[in-house]
Amino acid sequence: MLSRGWKEAYFGMMQCPMRVNAWAHRMLPRRWNSTKVHLGPGQRNYLPGWINVDANLLTAKIDIWADLRGKLPFRENTVEAFYSHHVIEHLPDSVLPFHFAELYRCLQPGGAIRIAGPNGDMAIRKFLENETEWFDDFPDKRRSIGGRFANFLLCRGEHLTILTYSYLEELAVGSGFDRICRCRPVTETNFPKLFDALLLSKEWEATPDCPHTLVVEAVKPL
Repeated sequence: MLSRGWKEAYFGMMQCPMRVNAWAHRMLPRRWNSTKVHLGPGQRNYLPGWINVDANLLTAKIDIWADLRGKLPFRENTVEAFYSHHVIEHLPDSVLPFHFAELYRCLQPGGAIRIAGPNGDMAIRKFLENETEWFDDFPDKRRSIGGRFANFLLCRGEHLTILTYSYLEELAVGSGFDRICRCRPVTETNFPKLFDALLLSKEWEATPDCPHTLVVEAVKPL
C-alpha cells in the first residue's frame, strides 16, 4: 500500500494534466460503445463493456484518465449508469457534494447510480456490540475492538470519510436524486438491466446479514 504522502505527491503533480484530459473528453467526446461508466477500477476490477475511469495512470487498467475529485469527463445527460465500488471513501469529504452533483449532471434522465463503500452503520453497531471478529486485522495487525474499528473506518489514513446510509442519502438528495435506497443484500439491485449478474458477482459478502459493504442506488428523475 502506497503511503498517503506518495499519493498526495502524485495527485499534486498530475492534477492539472488529468483535468485537462477530462476537459478534452467533454469537448471532443469519443464514440463509446457503452454509456455505462465504472469509476475507480484500479488494477483488478476493470469491467469489460463499461467505460472505466481512474486517476491511476501507472498501474490501473482504464479507458479514461481523470481525477474523480474534479469535473467528470462526460457531457451533460450522456451517461446511462455510474458504478462506484469502494472508491468514494478515498475522496476528501469536502469533495463529495461536488462529486454527487457531477454524477447527476452527467446522467441521462432516468439514469441510475450504484455507490458502495465501507459500511459505517454496521461497523458502529458491531463496535457497540463488542463483536471483534466482525472486523479484519487489515491493514494493521490489531487485536482490540478499538484498533480493528479504526482499521475499518480509517484504513491507515486511506479513507477520508465515513460512509453511512443517512450521509449518502443526504448527498444524493442534495444533488437532486430520487428513489434512493439501500440494497439488502448487497447483491440486490433495482436495475438489473444496468447492474447485471456479472457485475454483482464482484460484491459477494461472507456475512450477508451484517455486510461490510454499504450499497446505495438512486435515480435521476425523468
